[in-house]
Amino acid sequence: QVQLVESGGGLVQAGGSLRLSCAASGLTFSSYSMGWFRQAPGKEREFVAAIRWSGDRTYYADFVKGRFTISRDNAKNTVYLQMNSLKPEDTAVYYCNGIADYTDPVPFSSWGQGTQVTVSS
Repeated sequence: QVQLVESGGGLVQAGGSLRLSCAASGLTFSSYSMGWFRQAPGKEREFVAAIRWSGDRTYYADFVKGRFTISRDNAKNTVYLQMNSLKPEDTAVYYCNGIADYTDPVPFSSWGQGTQVTVSS
């Protein structure tokens, strides 16, 4: 059974930074592309960023390009999301998941509890 545990969220002022982590278990982590998603209150969950299983290819939603960076450590079964220049509209619960491909970020596992990111203006 796949388990995903997100952490690193918090309250930050606009323009600040946070680094999210997602520890995965129950799958051969190094064989899977991974993605970050987010869900703001009253909105659908949306794709944020993806990284290929090898870590050498990434893909971002337009609204985070140049501000967020996804990375992974296959030895630690962990994927990260470095978020810089945060905006109030980045406020959401952030989730990670395994995905079909880094260019086709369709999640395939059940969701973890997520981590709350709140950006104040």
